[in-house]
Amino acid sequence: MPGVCPQKKNTVFFFVFPLSWLRVTQARRSAQEEDSLEMRTRLIVSAQDPRGFPTSGLPEVAFLGRSNVGKSSLLNAIAAARIARTSHTPGRTQQVNFFELHGPFGEVYLVDLPGYGFAKGPKELQERLAPLVLAYVEGRGTVALAFLLIDLRRGVEQRDAEVFNLLAQGPGRRLVKVIATKSDKLNKASVKPATHAIAQQLGIPSDHVIATSVVTRAGLDALLASVQAVAHRQPHD
Repeated sequence: MPGVCPQKKNTVFFFVFPLSWLRVTQARRSAQEEDSLEMRTRLIVSAQDPRGFPTSGLPEVAFLGRSNVGKSSLLNAIAAARIARTSHTPGRTQQVNFFELHGPFGEVYLVDLPGYGFAKGPKELQERLAPLVLAYVEGRGTVALAFLLIDLRRGVEQRDAEVFNLLAQGPGRRLVKVIATKSDKLNKASVKPATHAIAQQLGIPSDHVIATSVVTRAGLDALLASVQAVAHRQPHD
């Protein structure tokens, strides 16, 4: 009589989560999706000199960084729309671009400034853009928050430190958050030490540097929350 092989039983594991945890998670996800769906962005003006800057008085979130640091990609990710043109050629942004972001949280300008470095621009263009950026940083009273973008792979370079000091300690003393971009280009074990190194070089606490990636969306929720926090809320009718 042939032997009979006992059949293996499949083991099923059940993970039980508290109902309250599920409700909170679903509520947060629904709120994030609702904000993303209701956000609208439009270009207000591309200013080639300070006389072209808007005068509406809306709070502004400025985006600064070296050419090719990923500024346009980050702007597009935060706005959930393709508002800024991305390019493999550094220095494509040659004006100060004001985008109005409107959502359930209120209204705010996202301000895309030319990248410093301008590696591919003619000398005459470089000389014109540098005073334009300086005029914005030093003379714009409606800047509520400045994001200084630094490539996580390259760390702090001399121009990055100069711009940070200008923002944090110069005329106007802006609220600055340092955004370490392209964290997906490093392995996970290297992200935290690289973030600490940037903070140490700038003399700020480590938690003041946010590691981000437009590929994995790491850190983007924190950035959007910062933008929403400074938005101008219209009074309800």
